[in-house]
Amino acid sequence: MRLTSPVIGAAALLPMLATAQLDFWAKKTGMMYYGAATDTPGQRERAGYEAQYAKYDEILKDPKQFGQTTPTNGMKWLFTEPEPGVFNYTEGDFVANLAKDTGKILRCHALVWHSQLAPWVEARTNWTAQEMREVITRHITNVAGYWKGQCYAWDVVNEALDEDGTYRKSVFYNVLGEEYIKLAFEVTTRVDPGTKLYYNDYGIERPASVKTAGAKRLVKMLKDAGIRIDGVGMQAHLHADNHPTAEDHENTMRQYLELVEEVAFTELDVRITDPANETSLEWQKDSYVQVAKACAKVKGCVGITVWDFYDPFSWVPYVFPGKGAAALWFEDFTEHPAVQGVVQTLKGLVCGREPDISWTNGAVECTCSKPVHHLDMP
Repeated sequence: MRLTSPVIGAAALLPMLATAQLDFWAKKTGMMYYGAATDTPGQRERAGYEAQYAKYDEILKDPKQFGQTTPTNGMKWLFTEPEPGVFNYTEGDFVANLAKDTGKILRCHALVWHSQLAPWVEARTNWTAQEMREVITRHITNVAGYWKGQCYAWDVVNEALDEDGTYRKSVFYNVLGEEYIKLAFEVTTRVDPGTKLYYNDYGIERPASVKTAGAKRLVKMLKDAGIRIDGVGMQAHLHADNHPTAEDHENTMRQYLELVEEVAFTELDVRITDPANETSLEWQKDSYVQVAKACAKVKGCVGITVWDFYDPFSWVPYVFPGKGAAALWFEDFTEHPAVQGVVQTLKGLVCGREPDISWTNGAVECTCSKPVHHLDMP
């Protein structure tokens, strides 16, 4: 959706007034949140950028900008149980406390994942089935138990599928088969019954993808076994030059919602081939807009989380050489075109037309022609 209102052009000339208000407008459509994941200060991609923290925190903590957060790393096995039975919650607590102090929804990530796993788990090759059950149970009992009552949702199992939609041959699968997935959901249900339980993966955003089919089989496997699962998390690590349409996203979400009560975009970023240019940034804007439009139109889509909002803190350049600028703010804290693209799209959907925009104390407002409601369409 591309809005060409002259008022929008005027807004582009007034960057000091154009506070993006992503979460504010997402909530107006009926979503619970528009959020941003974040990491521990001084660690990994954040190391060496201490001078930028004040401005970064100002944007992250703005309640109209981001209403939810996720720790990108701090709750993963590598950091929470670095040695057998030895637990460390320091990094996870940084983000959990930030969420509490700023009134943000906290999504917790991730209990059982084959990557960023403590070496003592993945290096051993002679696990017995009973030992592996005990290890998984102990880990979830302690980690989910520690943050009990704080997490809106847990990514209970992360990336259990290979690219062809079959089960990934992880250390957990090699010992227990799909039993490890069942066990993880059963234990999390018991430990923190108040949290939403998600399966989370990448490459499951397109309706005809074999991996999407695999995710549905995994969910159905749990449901058929009488095991609770509440949601599917679509990571949505997308490509600017080849991304799903809003219709693709809607179709996929509705397929999942035949099996679970809710879905979310959990790790959204849109990578660009370096160096970014006007054309690639327009492609990127369209990708972010398609996600926002789709989530706003599907009642079971509770929200969108970007996988950090600041380019220097993105994982993309480290994992995909030659790719970058995947987030929403450039290094100098100017906005990517995608930011206003998403905001204007959400406003347009709320108002039922291109909105009438006025400026009030530096905040963007619009007068709607119809009452605010969730935009679910049959």
